[in-house]
Amino acid sequence: MENKLLDEFNNKIASQWPSKQITEDYSPLNHRELFELAYHTCNTISSRCIHHHLSQDVNKAGSMAILYYSRHKRFTLVEALDEVLKITMYSSEEGIIDKLIDEIQPTLKTRKEKYNACDNDTKKQLLKTVLVERKLDEAINLSMLEEIARKVYFAIGDARESAAVVPMFMQAEGASLVQLALNKWMAFAQRLPPESPYPKTHLAGLLKNLLEIKKWVLNLISVNLEK
Repeated sequence: MENKLLDEFNNKIASQWPSKQITEDYSPLNHRELFELAYHTCNTISSRCIHHHLSQDVNKAGSMAILYYSRHKRFTLVEALDEVLKITMYSSEEGIIDKLIDEIQPTLKTRKEKYNACDNDTKKQLLKTVLVERKLDEAINLSMLEEIARKVYFAIGDARESAAVVPMFMQAEGASLVQLALNKWMAFAQRLPPESPYPKTHLAGLLKNLLEIKKWVLNLISVNLEK
C-alpha cells in the first residue's frame, strides 16, 4: 500500500519545512545502542513510525527511523551517522520543534548515562524490549496503511515472539494480558484471506489495543531505564 506520509516527507517536508537538529556522540555506547535509546526517547504513544531501517552491524552507521506525530503534524528523523547520532525535527509551526532542544536532548543524555551504568544483562533486555516497541510500531503503521492481512499477521507475530524471550517483559505485571491480546489479533488475522486488505471493520479495535500495549511497553522501558 502507498505510504503517503513517507512520500510527503521525502518530497516536501525534508526540504521545505522549518527544522532543528541535535547530535550526540556515541561513546561509550555503540551505534545501535544509542540509536535504540534515541528511538525510544523520540517515540510517544501517539507517534507513528512511518519508516525504519537497521544497520546489520551494531557498530556502524545506517540505522534510521522517521516518526510522525499527527497532533502537531511533526516529523522526527533519527539517523545513526558515522561519527554521531543525529535527530532532526520538522514542523510547520516552528515553536513545536523547540521540544527537540528543551526535552528530547536532555532526556537522551540522561538515559545514555543511565543505560551505560546498567549491567550487561539489563542492557540486552532493554534493547530487546525496544525491539518489541519497534515491532508494535510496525504493526500499527501497517494497520493504518490498510495493508494485507498476511503482513499485519507477521508484524504482530514478530512483536509477540520478540517479547516472549525477554524476562524483563514477561515478568512484568500485565505481560500475560499483553500476550493474550497479541495472540487474539494474530488468530483473527490468520483466519483472513492472506492477500486481502485487513478489514476496516476491525481496524479501530486492533489499533486501540495495539496503542494500549504500546503505552504499557513504553512505560516498562522508561521505568527500567530510570531505576
